[in-house]
Amino acid sequence: MASKMTTSIITLIMYLLASQAFVHIACAAGECGKTPIQSAAASLSPCLGSAGNARARVPPTCCTKVNTLLKTSPKCLCAVLLSPLAKQAGIKPAIAITIPKRCNIKNRPVGKKCGRYTVP
Repeated sequence: MASKMTTSIITLIMYLLASQAFVHIACAAGECGKTPIQSAAASLSPCLGSAGNARARVPPTCCTKVNTLLKTSPKCLCAVLLSPLAKQAGIKPAIAITIPKRCNIKNRPVGKKCGRYTVP
């Protein structure tokens, strides 16, 4: 009886330890730090029109959001622009990647790769 109880307790402890490891991995920082990519993408919603049309005027709120994201995490901007969520929203990466230039952001990562695209 004691042996079964000990085995059950050990199994429970192993399960809890494995669960903690999984939760830790799931919460690990990605391209956007601890911010979920969906939240980062939602913050760029003012850019939707200009991310699908190269002739569309880029709203100042979009420029502000993009500039902030470039300062804090330039890799996050690429991750958002190349995400399936962006594709579903009608964002065209080749056009969206030009937004920092169209906003006249001075410290943009010119010449850096964003997937198969190069930041102008």
